[in-house]
Amino acid sequence: MRPIFLIGYMGCGKSTMGRAVSELTGMPFIDLDNYIERRFHLSVKEIFAQRGEAGFRDVERRMLQEVADFEDVLVACGGGTPCFFDNMEYMNSRGTTVFLNTPIPRLHSRLMRGRNKRPLIADKNDEELLQFIITALNARMEHYKKAQIEFSSELLENRAEIENTARQFIEQLSIESKK
Repeated sequence: MRPIFLIGYMGCGKSTMGRAVSELTGMPFIDLDNYIERRFHLSVKEIFAQRGEAGFRDVERRMLQEVADFEDVLVACGGGTPCFFDNMEYMNSRGTTVFLNTPIPRLHSRLMRGRNKRPLIADKNDEELLQFIITALNARMEHYKKAQIEFSSELLENRAEIENTARQFIEQLSIESKK
């Protein structure tokens, strides 16, 4: 089976869904940012600091092309991955792309709780964060909408919701268990 690429805005649940689907099916899960960090022995933040955004996006693209050669994997892409170069078209040609669509109020709620782990939004108050999400999501939506499948990732707030949503995902995409 070709790779399944999970795309969407930060906080939409790409890593949460990827891990849950992997647990239920045995399908390997790759978080692209973590993959980059392991390969370069630097954090994404450090790569940004050393190479700038253009340098990071080049690295990201090369690593995306590398993982796109893997079979039977789920890949959680960074929120910006589909928005640079021809990454979205590339992912569509190499595998199945799934846009995890989450309503803005839910994104806002999740990102308010986890903003300290995200340097891009750590210094924003609640209202600034909401405006940031709206602006960025509007700019990225044209890329996200190119996904082959759109899937709601609104209900990922507790273990039961995560498992139920992951099971729906597995059923919708007809993923066979490797366990």
